[in-house]
Amino acid sequence: MGDEVGGGEEMKQNSNTTMSTDPNDYTIIKEGEAEILMHANNEVFYNKTQVNNRDLSIAVLRTFISKRKEEHEAMLSKKKKRVPKVSSGEASNGPSQQEITTQNGDKSNGKCEEHVEPSKESGNVLEEPIRATDGKGRELKPARVLEALAASGLRSIRYAREVEEIGQVVALDNDKASVEACRRNIKFNGSVTTAKVESHLTDARVFMLSHPKEFDVVDLDPYGSPSVFLDSAVQSVADGGILMCTATDMAVLCGGNGEVCYSKYGSYPLRGKYCHEMALRIVLACIESHANRYKRYIVPVLSVQMDFYVRVFVRIFTSASEMKNTPLKLSYVYQCVGCDSFHLQSLARTVSKNNSVRYLPGFGPVVPQECTDCGKKFNMGGPIWSAPIHDQEWVTSILENVQSLKERYPAYDRISAVLTTVSEELPDVPLFLSLHNLCGTLKCTSPSAVMFRSAVLNAGYRISGTHVNPLGLKSDAPMDVIWDIMRCWVKNHPVKAQPADQSGTVILAKEPTLQANFARAVASLSKAQAKKVARFLPNPERHWGPKLRAGRTITSKHVSLLGPKALNGSNKDQEGSNSNQEGTGEEEPELKRQKTEDPTIPMSES
Repeated sequence: MGDEVGGGEEMKQNSNTTMSTDPNDYTIIKEGEAEILMHANNEVFYNKTQVNNRDLSIAVLRTFISKRKEEHEAMLSKKKKRVPKVSSGEASNGPSQQEITTQNGDKSNGKCEEHVEPSKESGNVLEEPIRATDGKGRELKPARVLEALAASGLRSIRYAREVEEIGQVVALDNDKASVEACRRNIKFNGSVTTAKVESHLTDARVFMLSHPKEFDVVDLDPYGSPSVFLDSAVQSVADGGILMCTATDMAVLCGGNGEVCYSKYGSYPLRGKYCHEMALRIVLACIESHANRYKRYIVPVLSVQMDFYVRVFVRIFTSASEMKNTPLKLSYVYQCVGCDSFHLQSLARTVSKNNSVRYLPGFGPVVPQECTDCGKKFNMGGPIWSAPIHDQEWVTSILENVQSLKERYPAYDRISAVLTTVSEELPDVPLFLSLHNLCGTLKCTSPSAVMFRSAVLNAGYRISGTHVNPLGLKSDAPMDVIWDIMRCWVKNHPVKAQPADQSGTVILAKEPTLQANFARAVASLSKAQAKKVARFLPNPERHWGPKLRAGRTITSKHVSLLGPKALNGSNKDQEGSNSNQEGTGEEEPELKRQKTEDPTIPMSES
């Protein structure tokens, strides 16, 4: 991940120093086909745990380039059919019918941008602006990639070396030491990388604003929140291009600081079991909001929550008419404080009349003041992206690419497991339930996942797992059906009496209107489960999680994050400075309260 612009005093001090030229101060890190030189003093940020992120990005990038070619060929074929036949005399005065294509700026149909040179004669042939091409000009130019926060440049170098159809990679960073390291690593990786990758010392926001619609791929991977970069990023992506965005401030996105989340993303989070998927949907809604300001909109192709971050891949198109559909893709969430019931309320609706469509405010409220299941109040969050967060056709293509090039992905096991689970998710069902939480509310033993899935399927509804949580279940069954199934389960598996004001007691006091059938259904196991394909893998090592921001001094309080080896390694390089601290009485107080971190939960921004 790149260093965030304006990262604090440590980064300012770091940018004024020049790195050592002693070879003994560096270690060679190999990932995929790239090799980088890393200094021992943590001067430039490198995160080993992001290998999953980088591998997945390469897989998506390969699929994007393949889809881009298909769409370009389909567009040329369609336009060739639409061009009217002209006489030989007319043809001599301008470009031939096969050479005529309309400008990309006039398109709103979601196709990729066509990079072709304009003809000097085009103005004499058609009233509409056109781009005339010859046989070579009709070929799609190689994709241009922008990595806004490059740090060591590892990601950019991997893009250049491992994705053959990439034309140019522009690596940016606002830290002098990072740019020096990036340029050194570019040279270290040979002539192919040197020819394709260029590094610039600049503010990514300014660079993206000054290069509108110039890049087919923009990659945002900051240390923390991407919110400050989104406005310029959505302007820098070409029509039909793809924006790859990471957010690691999961404590904020998952409800730890709701007011901070609203200030950064324009949405209020809820602390439900589905909070990680809600984080994905908050980021998507935020990107859409920024895109709408420039008559643009997004189409998500893949959105995942892995390790300690969320990563979204969205295509960006320009269309003022399509932009009107945005409120239909956003919803508020009502979460009961007593039970696991949640309900979504769309921001808008449409009414069709005489071949015209009117956009009207959504009906509401969708819930009463008190929960109909347990009688408790609701918390309200959002708005979130409630439309599909994946394109299942893309997911299938990405998974096929990963499986066909297994040896080229260092994190193959992890990303193939995530993609397999994503491919089996219900695409049109926002958020999910936790079977264990449902049973916790009722204080009952839990049915097996297969039994519960079977009961939902036998009731005539759909159900699937989710890549976010091994125990999560997505279903289009309404909450009253879910609770009826649980009431039927409790009748056969009685529970102890609970206080009358408990949510579970209120729920169980009602008789079920649906008689659940727990007989095993054919589709109760997914294809991956039936084939015993791994879908959720444990962390590969202890202390697997985000590392320290570049420039930070590694001290004893970071052992819970980095492990004792990192501390021992840093003591070697900082022996002199540590001894000086001891002499001046500036050593870290032993009794100072340590901030412990769960490796699965991200650090908040510092």
